[in-house]
Amino acid sequence: MSKAPAAQQTLRMLTFLARQRGPVAAARIAEALELPRSTAYQLLAEMQRQGYVVHLPEDRRWGLGVAAFELSSGYARHEPLSRLGRPLLAALVDEIGESAHLAVLHGRDVLYIVEERAPRRPHLVSDVGVRLPAQLAATGRAMLAQLPRHQVRALFPDRTAFVDRTGVGPSRYSELRRLLDDIARHGFATENGEITPGLASVGVAVTDHVGWPAASIAVTFETGRGDAHAADLAPLAGRLSKVADELSRRIRGNPLARPSSVELG
Repeated sequence: MSKAPAAQQTLRMLTFLARQRGPVAAARIAEALELPRSTAYQLLAEMQRQGYVVHLPEDRRWGLGVAAFELSSGYARHEPLSRLGRPLLAALVDEIGESAHLAVLHGRDVLYIVEERAPRRPHLVSDVGVRLPAQLAATGRAMLAQLPRHQVRALFPDRTAFVDRTGVGPSRYSELRRLLDDIARHGFATENGEITPGLASVGVAVTDHVGWPAASIAVTFETGRGDAHAADLAPLAGRLSKVADELSRRIRGNPLARPSSVELG
């Protein structure tokens, strides 16, 4: 018998939600965990106040919230993911001659955990440990496009959630949604001057063992150089996808490198 039944029930509930393919009804949660419905509603209400779950009133269902996402992405910043990704990025930089970086989502931001800078290329703002708005960065957009719609909506509930750096980029949810739908269709994300004027990036998501966006890889280049990267991004995106697939494979084979088994709502 647990000496902290409320804590045990809360953890069981979070674990149950993490294993679902989408939001579920409170009655189903209570039934699956053999809890009184009143207890299930009380726990869900408190976790909602703390941001660990979100309630979708139109569907009468519950899913994991932003706080749970931040908790899971915090684990992704540990050494295993960086260690697995660094040699792949180094090889990519040697091949294409452009700087590359690896990032994870942290709430509405991306957090950079690896940067491999190419020789004679501009200094980037994406140093290790730097956080940038996810809706502006190619790394962030690639991961946001992999999230369920309700999760993105929870991250960007209104216009105050949108940070502006250079005067360009989505500033409301409808604009972001159209952008993410395009990214999902093409399989890669781009940004051009939204982080730093004169620099553009292409990003691809890295998925973990449950198909969740564990991280993303991006390459940044000067828009004024007139090279093939700026003129035609599909070949570069294809090369990035191969690196992302290899990192995904390594993550799935290394439990210590998995950011989390949590699947948000």
